[in-house]
Amino acid sequence: MAYTQENRIARITLRGEQGNPLDQATMSELAHAVRRARADDVHIVVLSSQGRAFSVGGDVSAFAAADDTEQMVDDLAETLHRAISDLHRMNAIVVSVVTGAAAGAGLALAAAADLVIASTSAKFTMAYTGIGFSPDGGSSLLPATLGLHRALRLALLNPVLTAEEAHQVGLVAYLCEDDAIDAHVEQIVQQLRAGSRSAQVAAKRLMRETATPGAEAALRRETLSIRTLADSPDGREGVAAFLEKRTPKFTS
Repeated sequence: MAYTQENRIARITLRGEQGNPLDQATMSELAHAVRRARADDVHIVVLSSQGRAFSVGGDVSAFAAADDTEQMVDDLAETLHRAISDLHRMNAIVVSVVTGAAAGAGLALAAAADLVIASTSAKFTMAYTGIGFSPDGGSSLLPATLGLHRALRLALLNPVLTAEEAHQVGLVAYLCEDDAIDAHVEQIVQQLRAGSRSAQVAAKRLMRETATPGAEAALRRETLSIRTLADSPDGREGVAAFLEKRTPKFTS
């Protein structure tokens, strides 16, 4: 995780190995970086990544190796949700930049931003129910963005959306060619930086509070749900099947 701040623009960059999985260390670094951006009272936060993916989501191999899967997933979700809550509530406009895959909690993290910019090669999938888990990271707030039935399709069937499809359904605000995305992100950042911060923050608060008035309670419900399912027979089978690259045999 890298954090830089200049001219009240904070840049948080995921830069782990093998697709930026969101393990406990990465979650903690993310939460710390977001708190640091709040302390720096920045105007804009740019959340991006290095490597082949924005984030492939939770570290499934760590779930399989955990002595207490329920506690581990609870800790992960709580740390992620602190960062997500801060992104929602902070006095800064948050811009996520998605290149490569954004899956599971990676999709949720990208969607926590106020504006999502994606390269044409980006792909989005929820993936949770494919391993017997329920969504977290604020994913249950997606009906406010996408509409109920679009969000349910993503949650229940786990389609992989192209960047164009994600743009069409309203998840992505701007779509850019891969070689032009950096320049376009800077254009958006400078446009925001030139605007009235007080007006932008007021607009963010008014719209978020209207669209998702129960966001904090939703995050708590997500934690309670995913930690229970992670240690259920279907959750354990889903993780094992994922690691063994086979179709899971769910029993519930």
